[in-house]
Amino acid sequence: MRILMTGATGFLGSKLLERLVEQFDGYKVTVIKRSFSNIKRISHLKFDYFDIDQIKFSELFKEKRYDAIVHCATNYGRNHEKSSEIIESNLVLPLKLLELGVSHGVQIFINTDTILDKNVSDYSLSKKHFRNWLEKFSDRINCINLSLEHFYGPGDNDSKFVTDIIRKLLMNVPSLDLTEGNQTRDFIYIDDVVSAIVVLLLKNQNKSTGYSNFDIGSGDSISIKEFVSLVKKHCVNDSTFLNFGAIPYRINEPMQVKVDTSELNKLGWKCNWNIDTGLIQTIKFERKINLI
Repeated sequence: MRILMTGATGFLGSKLLERLVEQFDGYKVTVIKRSFSNIKRISHLKFDYFDIDQIKFSELFKEKRYDAIVHCATNYGRNHEKSSEIIESNLVLPLKLLELGVSHGVQIFINTDTILDKNVSDYSLSKKHFRNWLEKFSDRINCINLSLEHFYGPGDNDSKFVTDIIRKLLMNVPSLDLTEGNQTRDFIYIDDVVSAIVVLLLKNQNKSTGYSNFDIGSGDSISIKEFVSLVKKHCVNDSTFLNFGAIPYRINEPMQVKVDTSELNKLGWKCNWNIDTGLIQTIKFERKINLI
């Protein structure tokens, strides 16, 4: 299978690229990146690539043919990006690829979406808009949308919630300001997200058109209060005061998230990491790289 992938320099994309390159003979992955992208996460891997800021979009398909496009590139808006910048990454880029994919006979388009409601942020709104376009194009290509819950694991960005909480608790900060923490979330370990995408690639090779959405999570919800307390326990932290209620909930904050993985389970996927094993592995990594 020949795959064109965006977001390979990010956390999820790099883990997926590593799995495909190292474990699947016959899988050829071409990465779309920018000439100034930090390739630290994938520098040990062998893959073809295009620097999208150096070529025209049409050149992506000039000499190569692809069976699948996997869109992992995401702008969360955490660095105060403008709405237009978020839309460029989360809507315009994948829509251009979707158009090209259809015109060049690509069989599968996999999109990484969010389970969050569209009203939570510009990020979630832009993701939902592209989901609508996927449905529109589904009569010409097999479109698979992944509604991702909160994934985490070793090597994730320090701006992400789980990594930030772990690092602060490992450093034994005096106190940690949090919301009331009554909202529930489904935290899923990165390896299980990657295995879900691999299963979907394998199971959809012979399907020509259509639209399908898969929730990606562990299937088990936990409150933020319980989760942070669990992280504190695994960090062996007896000193940090967890100041629940110090900060307000976000506008349109979803209070309950329930992930339904039944359709994914029917395809043979299962969650192999529970919350404890995933956290222990991630905390072990953070201790090692930060010498804490």
